[in-house]
Amino acid sequence: MAGLFDRAEQANRERALPLAARMRPRSLQEFAGQSHFLGEGKLLRRLLDANRLGSLIFFGPPGTGKTSLANLIARQLDARWFSLNAAACGVKELRAVLQQADDELAASGKRSLLFVDELHHFSKTQQDVLLPDLERGTVIFIGATTDNPFFALVSPLLSRSQVFEFKPLTVPELLPVLKQTMMDSTRGLKSTGVEVEEGAYLFLAENAEGDVRRALNGLEVAVLSVSQLPPEQRTVTREVASESMQKKILRYDRQGGEHYDAASALIKSIRGSDPDAAIYWMARMLDAGEPPRFVARRLMISASEDIGNADPHALVLATAAAQSTEMVGMPECRIMLAQAVTYLACAPKSNASYVAINEALADVRQGETPAVPTALRSGGLQDGTYVSPHETESGWNNQDYLGVSREYYRPLDRGYEQKIRLRLEQLRARRQDHSEAAVSSSSEDD
Repeated sequence: MAGLFDRAEQANRERALPLAARMRPRSLQEFAGQSHFLGEGKLLRRLLDANRLGSLIFFGPPGTGKTSLANLIARQLDARWFSLNAAACGVKELRAVLQQADDELAASGKRSLLFVDELHHFSKTQQDVLLPDLERGTVIFIGATTDNPFFALVSPLLSRSQVFEFKPLTVPELLPVLKQTMMDSTRGLKSTGVEVEEGAYLFLAENAEGDVRRALNGLEVAVLSVSQLPPEQRTVTREVASESMQKKILRYDRQGGEHYDAASALIKSIRGSDPDAAIYWMARMLDAGEPPRFVARRLMISASEDIGNADPHALVLATAAAQSTEMVGMPECRIMLAQAVTYLACAPKSNASYVAINEALADVRQGETPAVPTALRSGGLQDGTYVSPHETESGWNNQDYLGVSREYYRPLDRGYEQKIRLRLEQLRARRQDHSEAAVSSSSEDD
């Protein structure tokens, strides 16, 4: 009798589950997406087939199958399943699970799989607690995170783990999942008697942005919204699907990988002279709540690092935009920032100044430290040989300003730097001529 009640209770729990949870894949054949590491002959599939799994880190956006795949792996390996959410457990709970896994291994020889969701919430101490058991192979460890693990996790844990990046599902990968859900009478929505138009399937797949959970939630809302209508009206059209799909909330952690990735994309788009991409990445950062002051600072750096003297006005404009941002604030400062980012993206590019300072610093740090030439020293340390260029008719003289032969600044043939390059070539040629003449005169005196 107890077994009957147990089965009834379990059935009630399953019916209460959201559709996305009910439709979790039951085998690797049902699993959608991630063929770049799970397809036949790919790394994770080979590790599974050879039963050589160690510690794995699953990294990717929500709704891409991280938890589902961990479940499937535990089932395929016949491992005892332990699951923790890093945001809701401490060191005590973690140690207790690891002890249970060790006891299970000692008593039966059966390994356990420990799945930790939202792994980036673990502190350094909690991550360190895992290390001895990972070394001994007490558990098969799988950690899931939406944050870039190379920013969020400690190096010792990363070095002991294989990192697999989950990608958003494509439309062709999502469509079969949606259609199978409508054909499944046990876990899915077939029992509702609702029909779904092809256009509705396509809309849901295209607007889920690679998130299978979002696609299934939209399908469930759409189906339930028409399931009580007269039979001839129980059809999910594209319009019904559109009404059922909520606006996606932009996931953007200002302390995590999205912050660094978006900033990197902004700067690289400017460097690549693509104003459309640059303005998009800046809009994404601002809309997600990124402080405009941070964006303004990045633009000032880009103005010198990527544009430099090819367009000296770039730094002036970027600095003005930064000052305007401080004075005006959001939302109006987005206009000044947009002017700056589009100007920088369209400006001619040169990193010659950036290269010059890096090369000079490298020489300084490697011991290339010539003494200051006597003529350039301050006050009474001069020997009287210094002549100011302002005292010459041409505004130039052949003064040695370094004491050794070095060439750090090499202007490019772009924008205003073309003029600088020609001017510098002339000056360097004159200095070379003077040096050769001095050598020749010295030889004649000898």
